[in-house]
Amino acid sequence: MTDNEIFGYIDHTLLRATSTWEEIKKLCEEALEYKTASVCIPPSFVKSAKTIFPDLNVCTVIGFPLGYSTTETKTFEAKTALAEGADELDMVINQGDVKSKTFDNIEKEITALKKEAGSKILKVIIECCYLTDEEKIKLCAIVTNSGADYIKTSTGFGTGGALLSDIEIFKKHIGKNVKMKAAGGVKTREDLINFIEAGCMRIGTSSAVSILTTGAKTNTY
Repeated sequence: MTDNEIFGYIDHTLLRATSTWEEIKKLCEEALEYKTASVCIPPSFVKSAKTIFPDLNVCTVIGFPLGYSTTETKTFEAKTALAEGADELDMVINQGDVKSKTFDNIEKEITALKKEAGSKILKVIIECCYLTDEEKIKLCAIVTNSGADYIKTSTGFGTGGALLSDIEIFKKHIGKNVKMKAAGGVKTREDLINFIEAGCMRIGTSSAVSILTTGAKTNTY
């Protein structure tokens, strides 16, 4: 697999709390240069990024990174982001609902966000590091039933990141219309290839350019 092919799977990401516009602008320029699948940036930068880089596929995050804001809040975030030019949304589920086994709340929330997104892509971050395998399997069904476009492993801000073992669980239990995204802890070219070959259509990382142009081993996000 060539580097150019790998870049086509990358959501070029910068979600640090201290991110500046100059850093976001550089990220966008790199995304255009290397033809990444998207940039994934904080909501506060979406409007500026889309205004200056109108041809760029702009992704942003909803309920990030903890996921425990209300559905109404997440819906408002999504509506605002879409109005300001976001092409894709990566939402975080409420882990409290998982642990309370109030799974209907999760499905209703994802369904509401997908209704807001319409034809735009919605990715659902389930934050695998906090979940049992049984919970992951249950969430595969919920993500499928809700009509979301992707299931995503991690925020990159939890206690762990993407694991190939989680991708294998996803593959066995998601519906045919749901794609997979890995994020967090993808540190090398080999990691990128392994996740792509495992079936991931997107990989969220801030390190793709350094990995593929210098061979550097750096942390995602």
